[in-house]
Amino acid sequence: MRSGYIAVIGKANAGKSTLINVLVGEKVAIVSPKPQTTRDRILGVLTREDRQLVFVDTPGIYRAHNALTDLMMRTTETTSKEVDVILYVVDGHAGISPDDIELMKKYARLGVPMLVAHTKIDIMPVENIPENMQLLYEAGIDCDVYPVSARKGKNLRRLEDALCALLPEGEKVFQEDIVSDKSERFMISEIMREKILLKYEKEIPHGVAIVVNVFRKKDNGVYEVNLDIVCEKSNHKAILIGKQGSAIKEVSSFARQDMEKFLGAKVFLTTYVKVKEDWREKEGLLREFGYRLDE
Repeated sequence: MRSGYIAVIGKANAGKSTLINVLVGEKVAIVSPKPQTTRDRILGVLTREDRQLVFVDTPGIYRAHNALTDLMMRTTETTSKEVDVILYVVDGHAGISPDDIELMKKYARLGVPMLVAHTKIDIMPVENIPENMQLLYEAGIDCDVYPVSARKGKNLRRLEDALCALLPEGEKVFQEDIVSDKSERFMISEIMREKILLKYEKEIPHGVAIVVNVFRKKDNGVYEVNLDIVCEKSNHKAILIGKQGSAIKEVSSFARQDMEKFLGAKVFLTTYVKVKEDWREKEGLLREFGYRLDE
């Protein structure tokens, strides 16, 4: 039996969360095409007869502009030093940038075994894949690189086997039926935030926090969920609500459907939009909204 922790690291929107969800076989992290989708450290657990791979989904590497993004980057840096293996995820479709190469070299210098997942090969010209491999080789990246497609399932078992081979021998970290360390309450808040990221444009989604006030299963099997959508400005609140409440009704409906799919039961969802000016810059509010500042 081999088991251990694998930090999944890469620039924002490289496909880290999608890759983890597919490898684990269940949705343990939300996904959107926007940066800063993952804000917290989330574990996804893959268990087989001879192995247990604990993937640590980290916030995408992103320039810090406020206290929240600074916290996110500290989380990624701390995680990279506490794991058994680093899996650096690079968006092959977007191309390998000098920043990617410098980041790979930076994490390789930590002395932790590292592999590279070259993602999104299903949506890029086939001839670009060997060109990217050559670029990494010439840049001095000497760890193994695995071209993969999470959405098409290409080369994922090869990547999994290679990661497993780098893990130490030992007992399982988690029981076999556990796929994540996060609670249902946390996932409900993340599903709401995911739908906001997908519906709204520009800066508004990044300035939103979700606070779950009520999460309980009633005697009739229906989940009662009451939550606040916290934004930073009054004009953001107006956009979130929309004309006669149309926007918030639409996004809440989409969120409720996913919540019901996740929980396997009906959900009665109530949402409110509140303003907390510049909450991403205020440590007190970051703590109140569940962000761990001591990491």
